[in-house]
Amino acid sequence: MSNEPRILVSGAGGFIGHHLVKYLVKRGYVVRGADIKAPEFEGTDANEFVISDLRNHSECLKVTKNIDEVYHLAADMGGIGYISAAHASITLNNTLINAHMLSAARANGVRRLLFSSSACVYPQYLQKRPDVEPLREQDAFPADPEEGYGLEKLYTEKLCQYFTKDWHFETRVVRFHNVYGPLGTFDGGREKAPAAICRKVALLADGSEIEIWGDGLQTRSFMYIDDCVEGIHRIMRSDYSAPLNLGTDELVSVDELVDIVSSIAGKKLVKRHDTSRPQGVRGRNSDNSRLRSVLGWEPKTPLRVGLIPTYRWIEACVSGRLHQPVQTAAE
Repeated sequence: MSNEPRILVSGAGGFIGHHLVKYLVKRGYVVRGADIKAPEFEGTDANEFVISDLRNHSECLKVTKNIDEVYHLAADMGGIGYISAAHASITLNNTLINAHMLSAARANGVRRLLFSSSACVYPQYLQKRPDVEPLREQDAFPADPEEGYGLEKLYTEKLCQYFTKDWHFETRVVRFHNVYGPLGTFDGGREKAPAAICRKVALLADGSEIEIWGDGLQTRSFMYIDDCVEGIHRIMRSDYSAPLNLGTDELVSVDELVDIVSSIAGKKLVKRHDTSRPQGVRGRNSDNSRLRSVLGWEPKTPLRVGLIPTYRWIEACVSGRLHQPVQTAAE
């Protein structure tokens, strides 16, 4: 019998959760997945998968029973179009999910819980220029997070801190910076920018016009999914309980992102910018100084490398070739 801790991955039907389950099972962990839905594109590798509405405390109690560690990724979320238009439902759903999961995990004797936070917690007043300074963990206060999703994430970070300080319940907090890769949602309104752009490019003929939300000058850093799940596991195994950035510091504009994807596709496209569409903060980048100090590691996959398998997979999906094998960036 394995001596590894028994793991719950909440949100295991989602993009990051699905990849994390694969990663942990390959390393010998016994993993229970839980989500309101099954994975979208392929079956789960979890030893057990429970369909569960984690907004209910009773459901959180069930899925955390006989569990040692929780990777808590379950959330109502999506791209900028979605999170800027659904403040009430996102905030309500995630507040219920997070408070009930923390409470249930503690009640069931879970040893440690990792909470998936977001770079959306960072103050909007620090993100008003495309050439933004990388955001450090201590920059979260004085607070001015993104409305709804960002505010709820920042509040739950504090709730984790209070559980640890007052009740000695071990928590870890990871602040994700824009994750992309194969098997992620690429249409329907909840997709992130890399997936949306890959989909648009795949559907367009060479020489066509591509619609870009905003003026294209807004900047972000993007992290490949393989780096993301390795980083999550490293943070869970660390002795560091304060929030940690998990992202790359490779800053690119949305226009540059379009150019990279178009190059991978072998297409030349004409950009048409729609400034009436949501585009989020002007610039956002990750400062990885503390991550390197704590872990001696940071995400390493260059954007152009990670976008190759991402684009190839999305292109196969939209062309109807859904079951082709997916290569990782390392392959």
